[in-house]
Amino acid sequence: QVQLVESGGGLVQAGGSLRLSCAASGSISSIRAMGWYRQAPGKQRELVAAITSGGTTNYEDSVKGRFTISRDNAQNTVYLQMNSLKPEDTGIYYCYVYCYAASSWGDYWGQGTQVTVSS
Repeated sequence: QVQLVESGGGLVQAGGSLRLSCAASGSISSIRAMGWYRQAPGKQRELVAAITSGGTTNYEDSVKGRFTISRDNAQNTVYLQMNSLKPEDTGIYYCYVYCYAASSWGDYWGQGTQVTVSS
């Protein structure tokens, strides 16, 4: 029904930058919101950033001023620009979309991409 393809993770030194991308495809009629969660080893998955179709953004406190979320509505793609990365940003980053597909609204998730920040 809905597929999410993520890219852009990797290994970077503290203070460096990475840009994550996530493209949604499939039988999508409308997207209400897209965003990124992350899960660090031994911790629960947490919201990093989200953006609505109208452009309203929301960030987890620890990434404010360092991360920027944006989206291309025409391409159903969301981006996460991550600057000034810290070791505590390490984790698996999951893209999600809240959209109307197959006659209902629902959440869909990507497979996750690893981000590792070395000190």
